[in-house]
Amino acid sequence: MKLAYWMYAGPAHIGTLRIASSFKNVHAIMHAPLGDDYFNVMRSMLSRERDFTPVTTSVVDRHVLARGSQEKVVDNITRKDKEEHPDLIVLTPTCTSSILQEDLANFVERAQLDAEGDVMLADVNHYRANELQAADRTLQQIVEFYLKKAAKQGTLPEGKTEKPSVNIIGITTLGFHNNHDITELKRLMADLGIEVNAVIPEGASVDELKNLPKAWFNLIPYREIGSLTAEYLQREFEMPYVDITPMGVVETARCIRAIQTLLNERGVDANYDQFIDDQTRFASQAAWFSRSIDCQNLTGKRCVVFGDNTHAAALTKVLSREMGLKVVLAGTYCKYDEAWFRQEVEGYCDEVLVSEDNGAIADKIAQLEPAAIFGTQMERHVGKRLNIPCGVIAAPIHVQNFPVGYRPFLGYEGANQLVDLIYNSFTLGMEDHLLEIFGGHDTKEAITQTLSADTDLNWSPDGLTELKRVPGFVRGKVKRNTEKFAREQGHTEITAEVMYAAKEAVGA
Repeated sequence: MKLAYWMYAGPAHIGTLRIASSFKNVHAIMHAPLGDDYFNVMRSMLSRERDFTPVTTSVVDRHVLARGSQEKVVDNITRKDKEEHPDLIVLTPTCTSSILQEDLANFVERAQLDAEGDVMLADVNHYRANELQAADRTLQQIVEFYLKKAAKQGTLPEGKTEKPSVNIIGITTLGFHNNHDITELKRLMADLGIEVNAVIPEGASVDELKNLPKAWFNLIPYREIGSLTAEYLQREFEMPYVDITPMGVVETARCIRAIQTLLNERGVDANYDQFIDDQTRFASQAAWFSRSIDCQNLTGKRCVVFGDNTHAAALTKVLSREMGLKVVLAGTYCKYDEAWFRQEVEGYCDEVLVSEDNGAIADKIAQLEPAAIFGTQMERHVGKRLNIPCGVIAAPIHVQNFPVGYRPFLGYEGANQLVDLIYNSFTLGMEDHLLEIFGGHDTKEAITQTLSADTDLNWSPDGLTELKRVPGFVRGKVKRNTEKFAREQGHTEITAEVMYAAKEAVGA
């Protein structure tokens, strides 16, 4: 557990709540003090869903601390069971309430005696797991619970579907463009002649989970959520899975070929080479655009990529391999999966950064001075301060990353959307200079700030005036070079005279 001003992945209970509230007719109860109960507000503000089951909070207050939580928690579970008639109630503590070291498993057993629906405790270590790890574990736990229940009751279906079919695992509420990605994945599977047996957890019922083994294979589009479930299904039901994220034309083709190999091994004469060729050349505009004069103008431009494992690794490959850009830094905040990320981006970037420290990442971006950033909303804020454009490609996200229009990131249409995002994220041609001429910039003052809190330099009024005369597209670099010169020369304040000296020192 770590206190931080900015957090890339939220605390564990947010991951559990995302999974529970993604299912139909599943109710989550959070054992937490006031202050931890912001999930409903966050979801209603961001996801723009018309209808969803709110999370109930079993509040830990001074009365609970005095006599214990069991009675209150059990009452809340049984009350919600009678009021809402959910198929499942999931109880989760938070980091704060976990400090009490209460036997919540016993609370669940007590409540199950009176509840008509199922009751489950989220089996997650809230001190060690973050939002993504908890979501992955909770989904696997729910799937395992209902498959074992079906096996015990003798209701587990036998055999596979008649036609090739797939389970798509890991689509959740509050997921980055998940609602659009699933539409594109369903369309892609239909084009390949593959039926979608189930999509979990978003929009699924827990009663449908017993049918998961009927599918021929599982598709895991996002590495962060779904991997544990796929591994469990493979271990217990010998179900193979494909975990290649179909993002960009090259990786989409690789994902399709992996599916083709899997089907061929099961006696299906599948050949998707012509489909891949047609989609790459005609349906998707990405391959054509990469050869256009517009994209060639971007060739060699320096950029930084940072996000979760799935999106940061995939976009690094797209930028480097498909669009000819130079990725000077590829990074992720998924420290628990560092080895996989490094392996994925090896050869596609100059440097790898695995960190949860937003300040360190901001300072690294300032040092590298890329032409564009592709990161989270936090890197977008960094870009605004440095006057560097940023395209948002991963969570943490804002309401603007839940577009009303159709914007998938996966599949061939997703490749088109990526092209637009990448191209439009760069400051092109005379754009910045024209903004200066017509007074369009509202960030002139921001570039005079530093991202590190330990700066030892001040800018005098005449120094700032001189700095503002520098064209915007190079002002950041001039500022940092001047500060470097001032430190080397022992100056504590940067005046116009110091700026002139720094300019002469570099022969400009």
